[in-house]
Amino acid sequence: MFMIMTSILLSFTISIILIMLCSVISKKSKNNREKMTPFECGFDPKSSARMPFSMQFFMIAIIFLIFDMEIIIILPTIKIMQMTNMTSWFLTTSGFLIILILGLYHEWKNGILEWKN
Repeated sequence: MFMIMTSILLSFTISIILIMLCSVISKKSKNNREKMTPFECGFDPKSSARMPFSMQFFMIAIIFLIFDMEIIIILPTIKIMQMTNMTSWFLTTSGFLIILILGLYHEWKNGILEWKN
């Protein structure tokens, strides 16, 4: 019990020291006009830094993230297949894949995957 408390106290102390060290190191000098302006190859920016972005790129990024999360969910099913019976594994995996295919169909039908307008 003493070893656990000692290790918790030591890790807490190291964390506090690192937080304080980072706050001391990251102190910024006073900001002037040049440091506050956006950097564009040493010239003044020609347009606003808040340019509108393409919604198509945003939608593709969101779809990419969603499918990445789905792959993370699918990967453990290989290990689970060894631990459970085949019928319940097949039904669960099939249901998940059907939901994926229906979502892809819905995105395709709404034109989210179309690059041209």
